[in-house]
Amino acid sequence: MIISTNKESYPDTLIVILGQDKGRSSFEEKENITRVKDEDGKVIGFNFFNVSDFLDYEKLPNGQVTPTQELIDSLNKQIEKAGFDDKLEIGKPTLVYGYVETCEPHPDSDHLHVTTVNVGDETHQIVCGAPNIAQGQKVVVALPGTLMPNGQQIWPGELRGVDSYGMICSARELGLPHAPQKRGIMVVPDSFQVGDEFEPTKTDELLASGDITLD
Repeated sequence: MIISTNKESYPDTLIVILGQDKGRSSFEEKENITRVKDEDGKVIGFNFFNVSDFLDYEKLPNGQVTPTQELIDSLNKQIEKAGFDDKLEIGKPTLVYGYVETCEPHPDSDHLHVTTVNVGDETHQIVCGAPNIAQGQKVVVALPGTLMPNGQQIWPGELRGVDSYGMICSARELGLPHAPQKRGIMVVPDSFQVGDEFEPTKTDELLASGDITLD
C-alpha cells in the first residue's frame, strides 16, 4: 500500500494505491472518496478529498505518508461512512533486505541477470541490470507496492521477456545522501537480517564511514 500527498498539485487530497493501474481503470465516487478498480474489478486505490475535515492535513508530509494504525482507522471510518464495503489494512514492509540466492545471465541480454532473492518468508525472481550483482550478496529490495524517493512505483513486470518481481536497489535509487556516483547495487553487511525493513539513516551512516560499498 502506497499512501501519498501532492500538496502543490492536489491540495487537501490523500491518495492510497493498493495495486497497479494498467490504464483501464473505473472510478466510483461517494461523498469525498473516489474508489478505483482495475479492468478485472479489483480495488486498486482510493482518493480522499477534503482531508482536513477529518485529519490534520498540515502535519502530513508532502509526498509519501507512512501508514500508522491511527491513520488507517481514520481512513476506514471515512470509507464506511461513504458507503463502501472495503477495508484498508497495514501490510508488511515493501523495502527490505534480501539475500541473492542465485544469479544467472539473462537469456536475451548481454548485461541483465536473472536472480532469485530471499526476502525472509518468500523468494522472488528479480531481473537486475547492475554490473556488480552476484550470488551471495545481501541487498536492499523494493518489492511491488514500493514508492521510491524519485516517485517511481514498483510493480511486477518483465524485462526482455523474463518476469521480475521487484527491484534490487542502488544507494542512489534509495536517495541516500552518501550514495556513490558510479553504477551498481548497494551490498549491505552480512549482519543485516533478511526480511527486515530497510533503515535509511543507519545505512547511510555506514555508507559515509565506508562500511558499505558496491562490492
